[in-house]
Amino acid sequence: NPLAAQLAVVASALRGGAPTRVWSVSLGGFDTHTDEVATQARLLGQLDTALRGFSTALAGTAAAQRVVVVVHSEFGRRVQANASGGTDHGTAAPVLVVGPAVHGGFHGDEPSLTGLDDGDLRHTTDLRAVYATILERTLGADAERVLGGRFDPLGFLA
Repeated sequence: NPLAAQLAVVASALRGGAPTRVWSVSLGGFDTHTDEVATQARLLGQLDTALRGFSTALAGTAAAQRVVVVVHSEFGRRVQANASGGTDHGTAAPVLVVGPAVHGGFHGDEPSLTGLDDGDLRHTTDLRAVYATILERTLGADAERVLGGRFDPLGFLA
């Protein structure tokens, strides 16, 4: 599990007191134009295992209380399956945010599966509002300066 290995390194660095505030890891393979069901099941299983291991590795440490994990994709998927049992690139996609400061649940409006934009989901939440929330409430940064505009923070972080 390549993601679990990357997160193990991050957990070790956090336990060791590394001053780094932002870490980036990745899990590829989600470009599922074919055989999507089996591929998604395998990859989401890897994501689950990696996040569970990361959480376990940090349990009981001071770092565990400060960590906010953001899981996102650089592209969404279309709603309709293609002829190869997969989906093509789309617009909107979910973002998962995990950590002790996170107010769980669904934030933003659920996308309509019928009110599509040329086959794509319509955005209901601007990703920059997600970033603004994390920048301001986790990193103490000026989100307007970083993002080049004002995006109201969302209610998913304390």
